[in-house]
Amino acid sequence: PPPVKPPSPPVKPPTPPAHPPVKPPSPLPARKFVGVRGVVYCKSCKYRGVDTLLGASPIQGAVVKLACNNTKYHLTSLGTTDKNGYFFIQPKWLTTAGYHKCKVFLAKSPKAECSVPTNFHNGQSGAMLIPAPPSPMTLSKQAESEVKLFNVGPFAFEPSKNLPCKTV
Repeated sequence: PPPVKPPSPPVKPPTPPAHPPVKPPSPLPARKFVGVRGVVYCKSCKYRGVDTLLGASPIQGAVVKLACNNTKYHLTSLGTTDKNGYFFIQPKWLTTAGYHKCKVFLAKSPKAECSVPTNFHNGQSGAMLIPAPPSPMTLSKQAESEVKLFNVGPFAFEPSKNLPCKTV
C-alpha cells in the first residue's frame, strides 16, 4: 500500500497582536477666549408687559452682567452698551471650555424712565450663551481664531407701570 501522508496541519490564520496599536490621542479643540455680544433696548411704553420690541429703541449706557459659576469662584464681568444699544464682553478668564456655565443678565439702565428689567430673552433670569455662526466678513481670520463669539438677547428694559405713558 502507498505510504500514508500525515494530514497537513490546518493553516492557522495570523494571530492579531496581543495589544492593538496605540492610537495617538485625538487633539482637543483649542480653547479660545469667549466674546459675548448682544443689544439692549428700551421698550415702548405702549407695549410694556408685552414680549415685543415693537417701537423699542436702543439704550446707550445700559449695563449687562456676565456671570459664570465654572470654578469655586463666582466670576462676573460687566459690559456697557454703546449708542446703538450694542455690548461686547470679552473676559480674559473665560474660554470655550467653560462658557456653558455662564449666563448674561440685565444689570442696570441709565434711564430712570426705562429702568424695569424684563425677562425678554431671559434678560432677568439669565440668558445662556449661544454660539454665533462664523462671520464671513466682519472679523479678521486671526481675531476669529482667537475669540469664539456668542450671542445673547436682544434684551429690554421697560418703563415702570407707575409711570404714565406719554402720548405723542
